[in-house]
Amino acid sequence: MTNLLLYSDTERSATLRHEIPLSIGDPFLFAEVDGAPAVLSNTLERDRIAAVRPGIRIIDYQDVGFRELLESGSPREEMMLEMVSRAVAQLGISEATVDPDFPLAVADRLRADGLALTPDHDTFAQRRRAKSGAELDGIRRAQHAAEAGMAAAAAVLRAATPDGDRLVRGDGTPLMAEHVREALRDACAAHGAPAPPDVIVASVWQGFGHEAGSGPLPAGLPIQIDLWPRDEVTGSWADMTRTFVVGELSDAVRAQEALVTRAFAAARDAARPGITGCELHASACDVFEAAGHRTQRTGPGEDPAEGFQFSLGHGVGLQVHEDPDLGQTGRAPLVAGDVIAIEPGLWERGVGGVRFEDLLLITDDGAQTLTDYPYDLTP
Repeated sequence: MTNLLLYSDTERSATLRHEIPLSIGDPFLFAEVDGAPAVLSNTLERDRIAAVRPGIRIIDYQDVGFRELLESGSPREEMMLEMVSRAVAQLGISEATVDPDFPLAVADRLRADGLALTPDHDTFAQRRRAKSGAELDGIRRAQHAAEAGMAAAAAVLRAATPDGDRLVRGDGTPLMAEHVREALRDACAAHGAPAPPDVIVASVWQGFGHEAGSGPLPAGLPIQIDLWPRDEVTGSWADMTRTFVVGELSDAVRAQEALVTRAFAAARDAARPGITGCELHASACDVFEAAGHRTQRTGPGEDPAEGFQFSLGHGVGLQVHEDPDLGQTGRAPLVAGDVIAIEPGLWERGVGGVRFEDLLLITDDGAQTLTDYPYDLTP
């Protein structure tokens, strides 16, 4: 059986957070030897770790010479490297698989000790694909917060009125992307899942791709709201997008909505264990290409942004973007327990784009939609 080693804190490493489901801000060593977990930790964390991983072996700093190293005057970082080296020796590890993010300094020390370390993404990604019960509960809470945030954004837009080509608030001042973002972030935080400051409120006027968007918002053109709050308890994320138009809907926007809805349904209905992310992406591309739009599969045209020039989506869990990939490189089959975000959309010059995004839980025989929010363009 392959030995595993991780060294990080659980705020920066989703891989370690999956193994030790606690928020721990200081780095520590996790090992799995012949299937048995172990950690090197201090007295501040040992009881917490034991509570969430009953039966785990805990090597205390005192067990690897902390007092002796402290009295020697060694710098803290050198002390940590020495204690990690001694703990690994106690565990009898001579070779191990490590996460590609394994710290270089720790790897250098262990290799100098004679250990064979093999970085491997898939080994650890597969352990996180099927969500634990606590992680799934956190995703559901974060998704509930996302829906509250989207409702708050819609309320701000609903209260605005067209004034020429832009939207204005009740006092006659322009409605800004920042006003919408503030409202949705307040709502997410109130539901226990704060959203980062760069969540997207974008239109053809400002904001494309992962640009957050800023400034006045247009009347009669699509406004995309893409938000990803994080559950404070588990560190699990949600992700959702809706598109709104305040004012008259043009034929071009209605046509986008119809195609995106069809592509969305095709991908959602095809999602099940065994299908690959690339195949799901192709189901959306088929819809758009049949209507004359370019996709990531065909490659861009004269305008590199027009059409469906992005992936269908991604996995969601302890990272907002994680395995499985749902784009052209998504060759891994879906498995029961995956949580994926599907987000087909179209972008056209002078109009902007329509995009919808839901979370799906892959079940034994299909998929369950975790997102509960309407798709109406009118907020």
